[in-house]
Amino acid sequence: MLGVHFALTADQERALLSAEGDANVGEVLEDIEENWAEDDLSASTDKAWDAIHRSLGNGSLDPDGGRYPLSHAILGGRHLHEEYYVVYVTAAEARDVNTALNQVDEGWLRRRFDAIDDPDYNGPQNDEDFSYTWQNFLGVRVFYERAANAGRAVLFTAT
Repeated sequence: MLGVHFALTADQERALLSAEGDANVGEVLEDIEENWAEDDLSASTDKAWDAIHRSLGNGSLDPDGGRYPLSHAILGGRHLHEEYYVVYVTAAEARDVNTALNQVDEGWLRRRFDAIDDPDYNGPQNDEDFSYTWQNFLGVRVFYERAANAGRAVLFTAT
């Protein structure tokens, strides 16, 4: 699954939060993805979102694993779909996440990455995989700074 973050406009946020059921959420998400034009307010994490979430949390993909606000950078937040990760973070939470991500340095993330001990994690956990994870983490950090500065809520998707 490939991960993408979007900093939602007020209209997109209203449409998403008023959608009921997976089909309606899926339609709104499809519209957001197909009509996205603000590259500086989106960030793709390819497959690195998995290792990033595990490293910022408790080593698992549990959305509640780890401590707020780092837990909300990827999978923490309000889940809007049953089959796919469609995770909503309010603008206030995005500001908190931004502040917390700016405290994370490469050494801290590497220690957390190396400590992942979940049999469900399929990544190799070597220097190359960490470098890939770190580079994608930096993209997420820049994204949250832009989203927070714009006062926008965030949507993370992995489908």
